[in-house]
Amino acid sequence: MAEPDVTVGQLLLTEYQSVKDEQKARIGFRDNLLYVTLTVVAAVIAAAAQAEQAAMLLALPPVCVVLGWTYLVNDEKISAIGRYVREDLGPRLAALAAPDGTFAAFGWESAHRGDARRTSRKAVQLIVDLTAFCAVPLAALVVFWVDGDGDGGALLVALSVAEALSVAGLGAQIMVYGRPAPTSGA
Repeated sequence: MAEPDVTVGQLLLTEYQSVKDEQKARIGFRDNLLYVTLTVVAAVIAAAAQAEQAAMLLALPPVCVVLGWTYLVNDEKISAIGRYVREDLGPRLAALAAPDGTFAAFGWESAHRGDARRTSRKAVQLIVDLTAFCAVPLAALVVFWVDGDGDGGALLVALSVAEALSVAGLGAQIMVYGRPAPTSGA
């Protein structure tokens, strides 16, 4: 019987490279979403201030919710890739390399999770995420509610309430996903 052209180990290493490339791309995209959010917030606030129209601030909540949700989904996929490498791909490759269990593949995938300051970094990131995607649009809504000149009346108030609910929903999801996952053995 002929030797296979491709080994299981080669396939696993190729899969590893593929998922790490996806993870790297998602990290860049996710991180840029914060900059996009800051830019949009600054532009909307500047336009609303220049036009002296508090109702223009109603553009912030839907934009922040869409960008925040996209940020959150990408962040979750980044974590899922890391989890897959740690819990599935790494152990399968390690078993091929050392069937006796004396080898652990991709040690960094687990080692960096044991950092003593990881919990505080996660907490600060949670605050940053909640501020960028929830506190800012909620502040815009408060300004609209307090400073609104009545243009649009009940329709804009109803819209603003719906926006507040969507921002609150996003905030709840950010809190759920922002909790540090248990470090399964690492």
